[in-house]
Amino acid sequence: MKSGSDIHILIVDDVSENIQVAMNILKEEGYTFFFASDGQEAIDLVSDDRFDLILLDIMMPYIDGFDVCRQIKQMEHAKHIPIIFITAKTDVDSVSAGFDLGCVDYIVKPFHPAELLCRVRTHIELSQYRSSLEKRTEEVELRVKSQEKRLSDEIEENQREMIYTLMEVMESTSDETGEHIKRVADVCKLLTKFVPYLDKKDEDIIFLAAPMHDIGKIAIPKEILHKPGKLTDDEMVIMKTHAEKGYALLNKSPRRLSQAASIIAYEHHEKWDGSGYPRGLKGEEIHIYGRIVALADVFDALTHKRQYKKAWTIVDAVDYITVQSGSHFEPFLVDILIRNLPEFLKIIKE
Repeated sequence: MKSGSDIHILIVDDVSENIQVAMNILKEEGYTFFFASDGQEAIDLVSDDRFDLILLDIMMPYIDGFDVCRQIKQMEHAKHIPIIFITAKTDVDSVSAGFDLGCVDYIVKPFHPAELLCRVRTHIELSQYRSSLEKRTEEVELRVKSQEKRLSDEIEENQREMIYTLMEVMESTSDETGEHIKRVADVCKLLTKFVPYLDKKDEDIIFLAAPMHDIGKIAIPKEILHKPGKLTDDEMVIMKTHAEKGYALLNKSPRRLSQAASIIAYEHHEKWDGSGYPRGLKGEEIHIYGRIVALADVFDALTHKRQYKKAWTIVDAVDYITVQSGSHFEPFLVDILIRNLPEFLKIIKE
């Protein structure tokens, strides 16, 4: 804590003798003094410098002490400086006005030297303790935020590991599925890059969450999941439950990656016109992540061989997606795909 000459005190009074009296009383503490003979001079000094305490007269010409105090309290760097009014005004209204404006004390002239010494010393110490406490509080808050960030990063990394583990589970069920989810993640990230209201954070999130879009299929019987040829109506009902199953699996965690993955698992089979499943969401009712994955998923599935079909040509796949724009897919996302097709083909052909 500061002491002696490191303590800077501003004395404001239009009567020079009053300034001298205050300085003579306080000089035994070794303080460094500054003085102003009117309100504007005081305001200018406080604007350009920092003080540890201000002794302020009220009755001054042009700008009185109340206005000086009011303007000082509006200065960000000076609003916490303790201000003690020293005045001959003894009425209750003046005392009340002074404290309402933010002064810490009110000394009535004439005063005893010991009174001034004691009050000045007390308020300087209180101000320093407050500043020290605020500094320690800020340091603690910074440490807590740092620890929270480290913990958040660790949790985020654990989530990534969980996602990669689940990806490996999906890959183990089918080579086609494993390669498919990798390509879908890359296509989703590239689509997100071209959406103006999404940012780099969204790119990272959807890249990590998109591979989980079909995670609910691990709960679908293998004889249905890998059945060559068309599914029966009953089998299709069972197959469609993977959206709810994936959502239920992932939605238990409040973390952003798990939440994003749960949304994608739940909504990537919804269609722009409301004819999709499981809830029949329509248009922007479908989360943008779900709309992006819906397009990426179908585009990759069409252009690659499956047990139940041959790979489509790029031309046929693009024609199909174009026809489905506005019904299955969001038109804006289809436009992005078509306009930047060469970049997407680099991923699809990997």
